[in-house]
Amino acid sequence: MGPLPALPDGTTGTARHGLCYVPGAGNRFLITVSTARKPCARRRAVLMVASKRAKRVTIADVAREAGASVATVSRVLNGVDTVAPGLAERVRSAMADLGYRPSAAAQGLARGRSGTIGVLVPDLANPYFHDIIKAVSAVARDAGSRVLVMDSGEDPAVERELTEDLLRYADGLLLCSPRMPRADLAALAGRGTPMLVTDRQVPGLALHSITVDFFRGIMALCGHLARLGHRRVLFLEGPEHAWANSERLRALSGAEAFGLEVITLPCGSTTDEGYAGAPAALESGATAVIAYNDFVALGVLARFSELGVKVPDDISLTGFDEIDMARFSAPPLTTVAVPRHRLGQIAGGALGRIMAGRDDIEPETVPVELRVRSSTGALS
Repeated sequence: MGPLPALPDGTTGTARHGLCYVPGAGNRFLITVSTARKPCARRRAVLMVASKRAKRVTIADVAREAGASVATVSRVLNGVDTVAPGLAERVRSAMADLGYRPSAAAQGLARGRSGTIGVLVPDLANPYFHDIIKAVSAVARDAGSRVLVMDSGEDPAVERELTEDLLRYADGLLLCSPRMPRADLAALAGRGTPMLVTDRQVPGLALHSITVDFFRGIMALCGHLARLGHRRVLFLEGPEHAWANSERLRALSGAEAFGLEVITLPCGSTTDEGYAGAPAALESGATAVIAYNDFVALGVLARFSELGVKVPDDISLTGFDEIDMARFSAPPLTTVAVPRHRLGQIAGGALGRIMAGRDDIEPETVPVELRVRSSTGALS
């Protein structure tokens, strides 16, 4: 297709494959072309011209509109109260009329803070962290802050690298279930950046922490299984570097008090890892399996079903965390409920107080609750 008729502004262009390129003001514009079917048509195409992108409104535009200086507009944006009320209102009206949106980065630079909280999690695919992030975000929003989330993929080395990235942009840092070595945590704590850790305790290290009572949760599961008559129990371990896994193992080391023999098997924290570990669980001779979390338990349950193993008739199975899917599996999972939303609220509020300069933040442990369902049964 050759040259097209001039546009209303006198610009011409060339159309190919249903699109038209029109040069202008240093930008390229793609224009929809509808080709005329009749050969006698005087025009070869009907052009539908895309409107130009609106020019970005600047602080200088606001100043002109309000009849004020750029410095005055800047003071209004930053909440400085030395601007006369009438002039300040004129500036705010001009911003509203022009649709001006100040640069968050520029404001942060002017105030010496970014208004951002950095949150690092080991696995965003795990719903355990979704509720925590949601609660922290709500607390941050109420305080006028935003949340920047990063995922380390269960890699301690990547975790340290991402933490350094977050420290460049965030006023405060929340590390959810960090896997990094003690030395790395100590180095971060020494930086002076407001920081809070969830689900990790490091004795002798000055870290603000909010943790879940994983120990008591495992003890509750042990007591439940013992009352059902089980004596040989298999624990499918979670991530090697997870403090939550260490706490589970610490609790299980005292399972003899319930008359239980506990076998442990490395596994992981995902459904796929639970699925892969199910055959070994059967070979262990255990009459009950405690999975690291509900995700793992659901993977085990799926594989058991494929193998024709009935839960709980042939073997009992428990999870941990109480994710939504635990109630809807077949059979529904016996598990331990962790109040993740509450954990996020506490962590978000505590980090906010740390960022405000408070130093009276006490460590806190969030309680858990046993939820008995149909995946565990009496030993026949």
